[in-house]
Amino acid sequence: MAELAELEDPRARKVNEKHGDDHGVNLGKLRALAKRLKTQQELAHQLWDTDDTAARLLAIRVCRPRAYGRDELDAMARTARTPKLHDWLVNYVVKKNPHSEELRLAWSADPDPVVTSAGWALTTERVAKKPESLDLAGLLDVIETEMSNAPDRLQWAMNHCLAQIGIEHAEYRTRAIDIGERLHALKDYPTPPGCTSPFAPVWITEMVRRQHAMQEGR
Repeated sequence: MAELAELEDPRARKVNEKHGDDHGVNLGKLRALAKRLKTQQELAHQLWDTDDTAARLLAIRVCRPRAYGRDELDAMARTARTPKLHDWLVNYVVKKNPHSEELRLAWSADPDPVVTSAGWALTTERVAKKPESLDLAGLLDVIETEMSNAPDRLQWAMNHCLAQIGIEHAEYRTRAIDIGERLHALKDYPTPPGCTSPFAPVWITEMVRRQHAMQEGR
């Protein structure tokens, strides 16, 4: 905790706060600290129990993802309220845990929109890597009906799923682009130069173009 305190940077905190995060530690330096500490599950538990965001981010980087039980991960997701912490928990821990599919199903139907967004993030992972048994048309139905009025983080997660369906599954591409065009979700999101817009029609079109360019280059 003393080392984390030394890494506190007021400029980093100011930038992070603009994105809803409440810590001032440069993530590159935090990753370097985690690399030095290596995997320590007991330390990860202790860091998480501090309720300090920087400490919890470090906990995620030094933990053993498969060591957590289903109920433990559920409780962690409900207290990981800041965007970066929530994102890291889902991507670096839950996705690598044997309970991920069970949690995906439970979270997707949860009344808490932040928890529901984690369910959608796990669904997006399956759309890309293991789409078997997923009802892609049904997912598009839900997105078409609910995405426009969803809270910001849930809307972002649903939009990512929409884009992933369009990118990975050609038979649904036209419909996915059409949904994006009609709903306008994230159409005006500020995008840095050289980055792809999160607006689904643009995102889908650009990623498919890159896929075709890679295939032609082989």
